[in-house]
Amino acid sequence: MSGNESFVPHISTHSNIREFSLRATILGMIFGFFFAIANAYLALKIGQTISASIPAAILSMGLMKIFFRNTTILEHNIVQTIATVGEGLAAGVVFTIPALFFLGESPSIGRIFLLSSLGGILGILFMIPMRRFIIVDEHRKLPFPEGTACAEILKAGEKSSKSAIMAVYGLIVSGLYKIATNALFLWKETPAWTYKFFHNTQFSIDTSPALLGVGYICGARISTLMFTGGALGWWIIIPLIKMFGLGATTIYPSQIPVADLSADDIWGYYVRYIGAGTVAIGGMLSLVRIAPLIYKTIKVSAKELTSGFFSRAHLERTDRDISMAWLILGSVATILALWLIPGLPMNFFTIVLLTILGFFFVAVTSLTVGLVGSSSNPVSGMTITTLLITCIVFVLLGWTERIYLISAITMGCVASTAICMASTTSQDLKTGFLLGATPRSQQLAEIVGILIPSLALGYTIYILNAAYQIGSSLMPAPQAMLMSIIANGVINGELPYSLVIIGILIGLVLALLRVQILPFAIGLYLPLSLSTAIMVGGLARAIVDRKSSSELAQERGILLSSGLVGGDAILGVIIALLTIVGLIPETASALLPDYISLGMFLALGLGVAIWTLYRQKDRPYPKEPGP
Repeated sequence: MSGNESFVPHISTHSNIREFSLRATILGMIFGFFFAIANAYLALKIGQTISASIPAAILSMGLMKIFFRNTTILEHNIVQTIATVGEGLAAGVVFTIPALFFLGESPSIGRIFLLSSLGGILGILFMIPMRRFIIVDEHRKLPFPEGTACAEILKAGEKSSKSAIMAVYGLIVSGLYKIATNALFLWKETPAWTYKFFHNTQFSIDTSPALLGVGYICGARISTLMFTGGALGWWIIIPLIKMFGLGATTIYPSQIPVADLSADDIWGYYVRYIGAGTVAIGGMLSLVRIAPLIYKTIKVSAKELTSGFFSRAHLERTDRDISMAWLILGSVATILALWLIPGLPMNFFTIVLLTILGFFFVAVTSLTVGLVGSSSNPVSGMTITTLLITCIVFVLLGWTERIYLISAITMGCVASTAICMASTTSQDLKTGFLLGATPRSQQLAEIVGILIPSLALGYTIYILNAAYQIGSSLMPAPQAMLMSIIANGVINGELPYSLVIIGILIGLVLALLRVQILPFAIGLYLPLSLSTAIMVGGLARAIVDRKSSSELAQERGILLSSGLVGGDAILGVIIALLTIVGLIPETASALLPDYISLGMFLALGLGVAIWTLYRQKDRPYPKEPGP
């Protein structure tokens, strides 16, 4: 296990226990179907999805222990691995496919199935060569919040120590908190304050327990960088735009005068493009960093193609991936299918461009998800950049007809799905690495798990469009709307390139200052409410690290934070489904004022720190690793 020989997984590499079983596969596919539908609804409603890995792991432990004897931790890992496919595919498809609806193109359910399934397979296969570097060699540097949390949840299920109950406490507290905000509407989940004296700038915070848990697991440094990026966008750039916005003048992409725009509007119309540029340059520099790995990957690929399909059998169980030969053949077959299947509006040049950009952003997302987790990973930013490059190339070639606009969006769907699936695959492989799972079993499980969610998503989109009309206030599909605006903007020559270039220059300045670009860029790109909430979790972690270095304190903190993430995700899915069937209203006025929301969330963060530090033994534990 090169680069990380000192690490010992939970299950020994020499142990051969039940893993990729039929019962785990069936249960995982059921969960994948469930999370695909729930996340499709959320992505169309709010432009975000929720993590499926921890809820699936918890449900797996509960159900399998009831109906079966002698279940293993690696079987539960396979269940959550397959379940996350539904989440990843939902994000990739729903962030892009509705853009075709906005452009007057209604893809068939069969086409949606093909795009999502082939894009998902491509993302899984492209990510596999990155595993050894990102998951193994960089184990101490990339925290993978949800992946680490899921591993802790699964290990806690096998323990009987007092610390294991911390995950249950986190689940209960997070669930009750979610019910109070999203079902009973006692206080607002995302309070915001607008300051007129400072050009209507805004302070907001998303008081979701999951974000607090993610911030704790990421640690103070990464959380601070994210918050700093958000502060630059919301408390410096937005006031400057408002101050020098030329009053009643309309500046594209907005159709409203700057003077009439709120802080949210300015962020959506302008700051997001800057953030996308910073994310792009951060990803490019990250790719330069792993260039040696790509060279080694090509070299190993050529060697394996000449030495046979089963040349990796001599490796230890925990280091066996899908054979590089099968990986290359599978990737080529998938790419040819995208080109040759009738009805998919992509020519050979578009397929080549998709392959290059897809592989690039799979590498980028595998790094960013390791920093901030799946929930905060700027997948839409990477999709936007892919769409930008594609449309720019089309314009340079003179391809400005409508067919090429549809082709660009279709390619964006495949790329987005590949990026999302690489993100979830990375988290799952991190969980497996910590537990001692076989990577090849997880990779095959991901591919098997694609079938049912890919089929379900097309029907889900059409049902929700019929019920709520995609693009309306009830189902706005914000990410897809932005994709359609960008594609039209580039083709018509009205895209604000200057904003993207400003973002690139900000990233280069950060590189010169030796500041981590991606966490900062992610904070700049995401809404301030998310990075603020993650910062509260980071501060709770800083308090714990300052007050105690005991192993027990660190274990309790990670378990409690994992429970917060899991409880929020489980109740989020349940509440979403109850909303769909009409048992819970979509929105309602909060009973308590906004300052109560802020106070409750800060109290939750402080409570996490105090509860973690309660009655600790002084057993040395290494401090949070610096990036």
